[in-house]
Amino acid sequence: MIRKATLLTASALSLMAGLASADVRIASVAELSGAGAAAGAVWHDGIKMAVEEINAAGGILGEQIDLVEYDSQTDPQNSRAMVQKAIDEEAFVLMGTVYSSSTVVNMLVAMQNGVPQITGSESPTITAKGNPYIFRTAFGAQKGLPKLGSYIKDDLGASKVAVIWANTEFGKGGHDAFENVAASNGIEIVSDIPTEQAQVDFAADVAKLKSSGAEAVFAYMTEEESARFLIEAEKQGLGLPIVGDTVIASQKVIDLAGSAANGVSSHVGLTAEAPIPAIREMAAKFEAKYGYGADHNAIKGYLGAYTVKYVTEAVGSFDRQAFADKMHGLCLDAATHPGILMDACWDDTGELSRESFLVQVVDGKQQITKTLPAN
Repeated sequence: MIRKATLLTASALSLMAGLASADVRIASVAELSGAGAAAGAVWHDGIKMAVEEINAAGGILGEQIDLVEYDSQTDPQNSRAMVQKAIDEEAFVLMGTVYSSSTVVNMLVAMQNGVPQITGSESPTITAKGNPYIFRTAFGAQKGLPKLGSYIKDDLGASKVAVIWANTEFGKGGHDAFENVAASNGIEIVSDIPTEQAQVDFAADVAKLKSSGAEAVFAYMTEEESARFLIEAEKQGLGLPIVGDTVIASQKVIDLAGSAANGVSSHVGLTAEAPIPAIREMAAKFEAKYGYGADHNAIKGYLGAYTVKYVTEAVGSFDRQAFADKMHGLCLDAATHPGILMDACWDDTGELSRESFLVQVVDGKQQITKTLPAN
């Protein structure tokens, strides 16, 4: 059974005249602790806010969502155990994880059990493995980074770039995708620096970048590491344009890095500063509710929960296989599906397509410099 009966008190039974309600269980498997909490906890808050809205509006097919959280602890093997636990506890759909190194491990469990999984992970490998149950709420790096290549070459005029990246599944995916972008744009990579998850000291790395002869730096790390890198770059007076994809200019990084984030440029798939009223309204509600700004992870979680609602209602039942089948080749327009925030399509691999943006951080805020078409 996917649904579970809700236990009612004697008084509630009396008030309901003996009629019990039913819930549909959705599992949020996220990095609620550990090195990835800066991403996973925000993702979970976005899901939670959307679920509260959906339930207040009548739920899905008349049933309330029972959102259950599972902490991956930013550990791939623990995330696998949490996905199995969520499936054992009859989750209809899995939401998460955010870190790619966890998702490539736990998505095999979901696939083996035929459970749809909506992920915020961005490694290209996620949708390249032929898993018919995995779907993104964000671009894979192989989709987002080509949009950055022309900016580096034409706008920055840089032909020599240094790369600093996280030596994780996420980081390797971005690194390899950027290598392809650089090659196709005639950009030479003059320094290639891997870093570790939860790395604290970036002094030696920034020193290498300063002496590399690079005209710009491409940085591809997770939130806390990106902030530490930017702080060290400011401290040493790196003096080079820093560009990246989504994370490096995210609100969480801006909050952590402070003035060191100013001047950073990035391609972003989602941002609270997007010139889209639905996103700005969502971001305002999020900040009022939680007391901090909505970054791309919050938006990814929010629209992911609404995707579950819209797809399930289109199917007309809580059928996992029908849900997964419906997602392939699906397009949802924001005009008739407002919780999706922006028009979005998924291909047969679960890869996402929608508009995106180029931004620059100015005075602690993202400023949109260009809206880019879907690809």
